[in-house]
Amino acid sequence: MEENPFLFGKSVEGNFFTDRKEESKRLEANLTHGINTVLISPRRWGKTSLVKKVIANNQREDVKYVLLDMFYCKSESAFYHLYANEVIKQTSSKLDEWIENGKRFLSNITPKFSFGSDPLNDFSISFEWNPKDGTDIDILQLPEKIAKKKNIRIVVCFDEFQQIGFFDDPLNFQKKLRSVWQHHQHTTYCMFGSKMHMMESMFSDASCPLYKFGDIMFLKKIPTEEWTPFIIRQFSNTGKSITEKQAEKICEITENLSSYVQQLSWIVWYKANSEVKDDMIDEALKDLLEQNKVFFQRDVESLTELQLNFLVALADGVETKVTSKDVISKYQLVSSANVQQVKRSLLSKEFIDTEDNRIFISDPIFKLWIKKNIKVE
Repeated sequence: MEENPFLFGKSVEGNFFTDRKEESKRLEANLTHGINTVLISPRRWGKTSLVKKVIANNQREDVKYVLLDMFYCKSESAFYHLYANEVIKQTSSKLDEWIENGKRFLSNITPKFSFGSDPLNDFSISFEWNPKDGTDIDILQLPEKIAKKKNIRIVVCFDEFQQIGFFDDPLNFQKKLRSVWQHHQHTTYCMFGSKMHMMESMFSDASCPLYKFGDIMFLKKIPTEEWTPFIIRQFSNTGKSITEKQAEKICEITENLSSYVQQLSWIVWYKANSEVKDDMIDEALKDLLEQNKVFFQRDVESLTELQLNFLVALADGVETKVTSKDVISKYQLVSSANVQQVKRSLLSKEFIDTEDNRIFISDPIFKLWIKKNIKVE
């Protein structure tokens, strides 16, 4: 049996990746020419996949890439350990070079290396340090020192960068980052994460230390005219067929959100023997709603009655004039002041988003589930 030609739930690479030609070109130019870059978009729009694609397509002797996943990084101390560990590991090619670089470039400490079953790929670094002795600055300087020594450019990419907003003193930490990184000439930084509004505030708010630290790229959804030939091609490459109209329907249902386009296509592909029938897409959508039900129920349980009523209004197609008397009355939103408060709260929790004068639910499948299962009593 052919392997399913669609991928979701993780970053996509190779033949699973589609479009993003202009974004890829711009990001590649930035990272290889020393321009710090911030990628901003809602969750599951393909930021990680885009960065990995650019890295994979631009392997050069004079550029080294360091990719850090900060999802589990809960403190400033944890950040320094992760940073030192990955910078040394991903810029060095041999075991003895790791140890040599650790000792040479982290002058205030004596790093201790521990190795797993595969010493060439599995190691960690530990060290004792006191923040007062300047070791934190020493670690932040690490890629720049290595880049100068090797006469190369180092590109450090941070996935889930918004995690630094949860550190004990996030503003002071951000000041520290900027004070060091803004002077680097051989190291470029790329920051992206899944909490769009935290990232946007961190780099677009004039009161934040990292304000305008780099080129901010707002990713847009991949358009239907790019998704459609990709979906048709992926089916065709595995001996199955789907019509243009059917592929467009997948895009319409998922509102072109990358992970859902892949997931719904994945389910449809499994249902089809050789040719997709229209009812297979409807059945696949039911499966997708069922697969996500437990997550949607959990999300609903975290909401107040007013917040849920507001989401029902959006699911019913109310995108503007949410403070009108008719909307407030129909969806029991009490008052325009309550509506504004609910809107701010749902924006901060990233249940909803705004574009121009429109307000909409960020997750299109969650929207369909609400419309099907939740009513205002």
